Amino acid sequence: MTTDPLLPLLELPGVAAAADRARDALSAVHRHPANLRGWDKTATEASWRAGRSSAAIDGGSVELRRDGDFDDPILAGAMRVSQALDGDSLVTLTSVIRRAPAQALARLHTLAAADLVDDPEDLGRPRSGTDVAERLNLLGQLTTGATSVPAPVLVAVVHGELLAVDAFPAANGVVARAASRLVGAATGLDPHCLGVPEVTWFKRVGEYRTLATNFGAGTESGLRDWIIFCCEALESGAAEAKSIADAARSG
Repeated sequence: MTTDPLLPLLELPGVAAAADRARDALSAVHRHPANLRGWDKTATEASWRAGRSSAAIDGGSVELRRDGDFDDPILAGAMRVSQALDGDSLVTLTSVIRRAPAQALARLHTLAAADLVDDPEDLGRPRSGTDVAERLNLLGQLTTGATSVPAPVLVAVVHGELLAVDAFPAANGVVARAASRLVGAATGLDPHCLGVPEVTWFKRVGEYRTLATNFGAGTESGLRDWIIFCCEALESGAAEAKSIADAARSG
């Protein structure tokens, strides 16, 4: 008999309801009139906002030039990642994480850290250590079918665990947030990556860091508060996507 390792999280107060709200909000934004045919425009704008906010959380520049020339290495990496989670490249990465999650993480790290490591051999390669390998392996199992919890819960766990394990020599925050977006796409929660939860995480960055640390400690309250916080960000990120779609429709 196989036991779902994440199922107990649904019993934590407020988790199931928060996950339902996040799912419903993202489902609604995919049904927005502007996204029924023109979702690609919303997705592209969302990728820019997500990349800028993700970089800023880790101390990167918030000066975003739309010509693609980024002087700040953190911002440059975050934008490479966010653009890889848009269009045809998103389809490719979604397929990869469903069958080979370690390969998908390696790709995300290679994009995020290209300007941050001295040795190119460090790109896409988790640091040595049995604990790191075991935790990444368990995480990979979760993303390939070892759990049936609602997608917002899985997305929050992937995000929090990647922050906690600190697997790579650089850019772990950008990778963790990108992986959560990718898992959201792969599970059908946000198939086109329209949501922008990164904006909320940046606006509440102090809370983000504290709750991520508490999640890593593994206490019930730490797990619950982080998951609910991530679900709230997914819900707010859907509202951000709706504002993008509204502007596209009126323009």
